[in-house]
Amino acid sequence: MNPWLLWTALSHTARLSTVLQILLYLPLTLATLSTSAFLLLSLLLSVHSLIHGTLILLWGSSALSVMQVPMHPFLLLVSFNAFAQITHPLLATATRWWAKFLTFSGPSFVALEGLSSLLVAQKVGQVGKALADEAESYQLAILLASAAAYVMSFWWIVVAYPAAATSPLSSTLLGVALTAFLFLTVIGFWLRRTNIVESAMLSLFLAYNVWLCGFDQTSFTDPASSYAPLLSNILPHLQTLVNFITNTLPKPVLVALVYRLAILQLASRILPTIGADAWEADESSDGWDGRPTSIMTRILLIYRQSIFVMVYSHLLLLDPASQVWWRWANIMFTLILWSVELTVSPDEDDVSVKWKVE
Repeated sequence: MNPWLLWTALSHTARLSTVLQILLYLPLTLATLSTSAFLLLSLLLSVHSLIHGTLILLWGSSALSVMQVPMHPFLLLVSFNAFAQITHPLLATATRWWAKFLTFSGPSFVALEGLSSLLVAQKVGQVGKALADEAESYQLAILLASAAAYVMSFWWIVVAYPAAATSPLSSTLLGVALTAFLFLTVIGFWLRRTNIVESAMLSLFLAYNVWLCGFDQTSFTDPASSYAPLLSNILPHLQTLVNFITNTLPKPVLVALVYRLAILQLASRILPTIGADAWEADESSDGWDGRPTSIMTRILLIYRQSIFVMVYSHLLLLDPASQVWWRWANIMFTLILWSVELTVSPDEDDVSVKWKVE
């Protein structure tokens, strides 16, 4: 067998193992021990991820992904042992400050998700416009796809409405969001600063957040009530562990985590393309790698494991009610950002004209 193929398979397996371990260990610690132990594990994983990303930045070897795999079980054992007896005051202080950091980082995570969603929607709209200009045969397919997205979005909202609009305030917020979306779509068409593809993508974003606001919280049980401590018989323990994985992992958190990380990844790929022509025309530039957005994208991709741990930890700390209100904040922030982007961008800006879809 080709050694390169074998090493590639091993490194990809190691990366997958890292993701699965983080996904399991954090809620497992929160369920079986305490919030303080969970915060300690989250802090240790974040510090480890920062060190791992720095080594990749300095060394750049693919062996690091394999070498870090044993670290996660080790940090889990450290967290369990640290809270199996009287906790040291320094650990309590560290976890308390880490909890405050995650709490204060919440608005940043929400803003980044909304900004990235808008950026991805505009990129899809730009690609759709380019395809429509390239050949008339694409126009019908784009119109049908956009219409299907609209229908799916509003059907999704109608289905999620009974669970999402459980109070007068949430019903009002949903009405305001839908009215604002329709109003901004009409304004964007009138100003020729958006198109049907971008609007359809944002309708899907709106429907996704409304659905999360009404996610059935009874579809999974409290992890702390379904996981048992270690038993002398390994078979019942393994059955309990399987039950924990399949039934008690926080499904809304996992859905929100996957979407947030995916949209941040896509946005980081799109950022370097904004204003590329203007940058390349600058004779004093150092090329693509010297662009600020390219450097920022590289840093984000290198430290994506740290972002993964912090975003996941923050979502796990939120109770269902807090998650709902953060969802509404995300919807309103994105709509406000879209309204500013539609009405404020100057028409004579070359980058804006090339990037924005007319």
